[in-house]
Parts: sequence; C-alpha cells; structure tokens
Amino acid sequence: MNPNKLKTVKRLVVKIGTSSLILANGQLNLKNIDELAFSLSSLQHEGYEVILVTSGAIGVGLNVLGMTRRPTEIAKQQALAAIGQVELMSLYNHMFARYQQKVAQLLLTNDVIEYPESRQNATESLNAILALGIIPIINENDAVSVDEMDHKTKFGDNDKLGAIVTNLSDADLLVMLSDIDGLYDKNPNIFEDATLIEHVSEITDQLMKSAGGAGSRFGTGGMTSKLEAAKLIFENDKQMILTNGARIWEIRDILAGKKKGTYFGQ
Repeated sequence: MNPNKLKTVKRLVVKIGTSSLILANGQLNLKNIDELAFSLSSLQHEGYEVILVTSGAIGVGLNVLGMTRRPTEIAKQQALAAIGQVELMSLYNHMFARYQQKVAQLLLTNDVIEYPESRQNATESLNAILALGIIPIINENDAVSVDEMDHKTKFGDNDKLGAIVTNLSDADLLVMLSDIDGLYDKNPNIFEDATLIEHVSEITDQLMKSAGGAGSRFGTGGMTSKLEAAKLIFENDKQMILTNGARIWEIRDILAGKKKGTYFGQ
C-alpha cells in the first residue's frame, strides 16, 4: 500500500454493490444509502471530485413490486431494471439533497465505451458534470443492454463498469464497496483462519482460481468480477481499494492513507 499516493488523490470513483444497498430481506438499506450520500457529499464539498457507480436497479425494482425472487427471463429483468432505476435515482436525489449536493445520472452500455466517438462524448460529459461540482451517478443501462454473439452491449457486471469509469474519467482511485472486508486467502465465511490480503500488486492465475463465485440473489457480483476489475485498473496504472460497504465512512481514512481493506496497486 502506498499511503502517499492515496493522499494525493483528487478524483475518485466509488462503486457500491447491490448487497450494500439492499438488506437480506429485500428492503432498502436506508442507513447505508444515507451514509453514502453524506460521505460523498462531504468529500465533494472539500474539493474532491467524486463519481458514484451504483448497482441495485433490479434489486430496487424487486422491492418496488414486492417480489422476492429475481426472474430468470431477460425481458422481466430489464423491466425490473427500468422500474428500479427510477426509484433508485429518486432516492439518491433525495438523500444527496439533504447534504446540499446535486447529482446527475448517466446510463452506459458497453458499445458506448467501445466506439471512440461515443467514448469521447462520455468522457467530455463526465468532465463537464464534475466541473459544475455535481456528482455523476453511473449505472449500466440494464433496461436495454444485451449480450449476444454479434452485438454485445453489456459490461458483464458493475465491478467491471467501476474500473472502466475509473479509466474513462482518468480518476486516481477506485473504491470498491462490497459485503466483505477485502480479499482473503480463502473464504472467510467457511474458514475461521482466513487471512485478509492487505496488498495485491498483480493478478495471478492462482489468485483468480482462489476467488469465489457469484453474489446474492439481488446482485450478480462476486470476488472473481472484482479481480477482473482490478486487472483493468492495473492495465491503466491506477489503484483500487476493496473494502466493506457497511463502513462507508472509512473512505475518508483511505484517502488519509490508512490501511483499510485490500489495496490493489504498485
């Protein structure tokens, strides 16, 4: 971990997963969302440039409709995403407004990033929003994204999107908020002697093999997707912290160079 490098961060991307936004019973985690709004607003007011990459549209859609199971049909998932995205942004707008912070919404698909002209447009839009002192809130456009052989518009998951946005915006740091304290040498939910890995300087095949599977019924992420995101971070000489979304206030400690979670970087 490089405390001095973290202390020089000016622009950061914070990615929050569905498991940090939705409680196990399917209800919204209002405490966490409020803490997120407070922490990011405070940082923005202090001069940091903050970008939020959020998951949760489908999870919130399930909550809105009172559904307990995520449907398997793509069209139904897309409908839930469309319903949930409206509610999610309404909630973010309300929460951030409590702390005198304006927000903007950007919905991206993979093809926007793949084509140079649209990629440049997305970069310029992000820079313009940040120059106005507004926090961009970015999600994948799940209501229209498809993943087919000849027309891939999905990123795969929002962990990857967090890394892509970090590179797209030339941010100094990606803070990945998850439901775990960081990367462990083995599954801490199974093995009591699991040890937190504080620093990762490269993503090896052995490390990828040790990663677990997918996440909760409300989300799609897992440790593998976070390591894939870290690969993109390394390719662009950026840095990433994986830490627990239940302690959002620790972002300030991270920016002060204190050890939290797992640090990915040189």
